[in-house]
Amino acid sequence: MKYPRMLRIKQHFDGPRVDDVAGEVERQLSALDLGGKIKPGETVAISAGSRGIANIALIIKSAVEHFQSLGAVPFIVPAMGSHGGGTAEGQRAIIEAYGITEEYTGAEIRASMETEIVDETPQGIPVHFDKHAYDADHVLVCGRIKPHTGFVGEIESGLLKMMLIGLGKHEGAKIYHRAILDYSFGEIITAVADSVLQKCGIVAGLAIVENADDETALLEAVAPENFVSREKELLKLAKQWMPRLPFDDVGLLIIDEIGKDISGSGMDTNVVGRKYGDHVSTDKDDVSVKRIFIRGLTYETHGNACGLGLAEFTNTRTAESVDRSITSINALTGGHPSAAAVPVYYDSDREVLDAALPTVGLTDPEHARVVHISTTLHVGEVLVSEAYLTELEARDDLEVLDGPHDMQFDAEGNLAAVAEKPATVGTH
Repeated sequence: MKYPRMLRIKQHFDGPRVDDVAGEVERQLSALDLGGKIKPGETVAISAGSRGIANIALIIKSAVEHFQSLGAVPFIVPAMGSHGGGTAEGQRAIIEAYGITEEYTGAEIRASMETEIVDETPQGIPVHFDKHAYDADHVLVCGRIKPHTGFVGEIESGLLKMMLIGLGKHEGAKIYHRAILDYSFGEIITAVADSVLQKCGIVAGLAIVENADDETALLEAVAPENFVSREKELLKLAKQWMPRLPFDDVGLLIIDEIGKDISGSGMDTNVVGRKYGDHVSTDKDDVSVKRIFIRGLTYETHGNACGLGLAEFTNTRTAESVDRSITSINALTGGHPSAAAVPVYYDSDREVLDAALPTVGLTDPEHARVVHISTTLHVGEVLVSEAYLTELEARDDLEVLDGPHDMQFDAEGNLAAVAEKPATVGTH
């Protein structure tokens, strides 16, 4: 089979960047004058989630230092629903892999799956909250605000979801995802957030927004009474600054890696156009991708392949690297069993391409519209097929770095990752 030749391109995105992360955390938290609420010796639980957020270890460390400067005793709580296999040890390992260690941050990590049921919503839903956080005198909710991969609304993924799913741990995540089958996400998240804000000692939020280059774009300390209103405003900025594919019509999307550190769905459905259906793009999606080929899992996901089921193709090495128990627990807890499904797979990437390219339509494989990315978080530099050449020439936000060149394979017939520049650049 003749494969399309590829060009390496760079996307130029608009969006701010925070250069002094530690200083900005201190400035933001200081602006809330928390010393008027927190007495020396009191404990402050700081939430740490399972996403691969830029500078997250430094952000958490800086928050710890701020509370220590007030004479408080901060500690860190893994806040990630059912991730890490739904175990305290697994969740601690996830945040430590991000550099959030006791040695680096100067704060104790208190990991547990035990929760307190602190209330019941008007819908009759029990409100779960991490026991260590509940026992603390105060709680700082720290999390990234971004479009959710499955829900649509004025509030999607952010501080409120961290209180709902993250600090609700496995038990809370299970009941809330079940409740979503009967009530809207908006109804549940606001009802649970109301209870948590009233009963769980939330002293502040630290909102993080990233730009399309996977950099910290904004850090903002938010007073509890402003969580709802401010999160709605920050979500608009997050959508404006989020990463996107260079083209909105793709025959085959090749993704080097997916993982829970990249997105709750392994790959961001807002980026790949699978938010409303596992294997089809709808008129609500911003991009249309006919077929997805996933080449691997990130190290940080620890075998959690939740989201693999959204792709049509993968390879044997990826299929065999899946931790079925961890993946199933996460997919079932999230109410999305098909996310744990295993796509069609072959031993080598060449074999996958031979099977996948004829399924994208009437176009000959060598003329297919192919985009190859590292992850859905890293789309600044990508590979695209020659079929996009005319469109490339008309876009001033896209820069051709090299190519066109033949697809690069190793001796086993596996593609080079996007991060690996080709050994030779063909001009034939």
